Amino acid sequence: MFNIINPHSNIDFVGKRFIWIGLSVAMILATIALFFTKGLNYGIDFTGGAEVKVKIPSTWDTGHLRTTLEKGKLTGLKILQLGSASDSEYMIRAQEEGKDLNQVVKQIQDSLSADLKAGEYEIKGADIVGPSAGGLLRKNGLLAMFYALLAILIYVAIRFDFTFAPGAVLALFHDAIIVIGVFIMTQKEFDLTVLAAVLALVGYSNNDTIIVFDRVRETLKLNPSEKIEEIVNQSVNQTLGRTIMTSLATFVSVFMLWMFGGHVLEPFAFALMIGLVVGTYSSIFIASSMVILLTHYKENQVKTGKHKKRREVKLSPEAHIGL
Repeated sequence: MFNIINPHSNIDFVGKRFIWIGLSVAMILATIALFFTKGLNYGIDFTGGAEVKVKIPSTWDTGHLRTTLEKGKLTGLKILQLGSASDSEYMIRAQEEGKDLNQVVKQIQDSLSADLKAGEYEIKGADIVGPSAGGLLRKNGLLAMFYALLAILIYVAIRFDFTFAPGAVLALFHDAIIVIGVFIMTQKEFDLTVLAAVLALVGYSNNDTIIVFDRVRETLKLNPSEKIEEIVNQSVNQTLGRTIMTSLATFVSVFMLWMFGGHVLEPFAFALMIGLVVGTYSSIFIASSMVILLTHYKENQVKTGKHKKRREVKLSPEAHIGL
C-alpha cells in the first residue's frame, strides 16, 4: 500500500515543543495587538449598510461604475463583480453613517440614472442591514464561537478525559485567532461568510485533532510504562501521513473554490485555506504538546497528594502520643 510518509518514521515533533508553543503564543499576542490597533475590516453584515445588485452595460467596467457612483457623493463604496465579465452584474456595497439606508439605495439609482437611460441598467435586488442589527450579528457570532468551543471541550472530556480536552480547545482557539489575524493584516472584509468559514474550520480541525488523540490513547494502553513524550511522538508520526493527505486533498478543493468560485465565495475559501494550514500545524504541534504538559501537571498533582498523605500518616501517631 502506498504511504506518503512512512508510518514507522520517528520525527521528533515534541522535542522542540516549547519553540512551537512560543511561536504560537507570539502569533496570538500579535493578533490581539493588531485587533485593538488596526482592527478588522467588518463587512456590512456587522456594521450596517446597503447592498444593491445591478446589471449595467457590458461596455462598463468596475472603474467606470465607481466613478459614476462617486459623482452622486456616495462614500465607503465596495464594488464586487458577480459572475463573469460578460454578465455585467455587480454588487454595490455602501456604508453611510448617519444616513437613512433607504436613501442610500435611492442615491445609487439616481447616480446610475444620471449616466444611463431607463432600460440600460437594472436594479436586480437591494438589501439593507441596520447598524443595530449589525452589532447584534457581531455579538451572536462571538457567542456562536464560544458555544462551539465549549461543546467541543465537553465532548473531548467525555470521550477521553480532562487531560486531552483543554489541548483540543486551545488548538481550535489558536486556529481561529490566527485566521482572524490574517484578515486583520490583509484587511480583507470580515463578514458572515468568513465567520461561517471559521466555525466550519473549528469542526474540521477538531476532527483532525481527535484522530491524533485517539492514537495517543491506544498507544498509552499498549505501553502504560512508556514516557508520555515518546507515546505522543509515536502517535503523531503514525497519523502524520493521514493528516497530511486529508488536509492536502481538502486544501486543493478549497483552492479551486477560491480560484473559480467568484468574488462572493472568495473570502470564505480564503479563510478555509489559511485555516487548513494552521489547523494541520496545531494538530501536530500544539494539541499534542498540551497533552504532554497536562499529563505532567496531573502526575505532579498525584505525587504532591501522596506526599501530603504520607506526612499525615507519620504525624498522626506522634500527635496521639503527645496528647
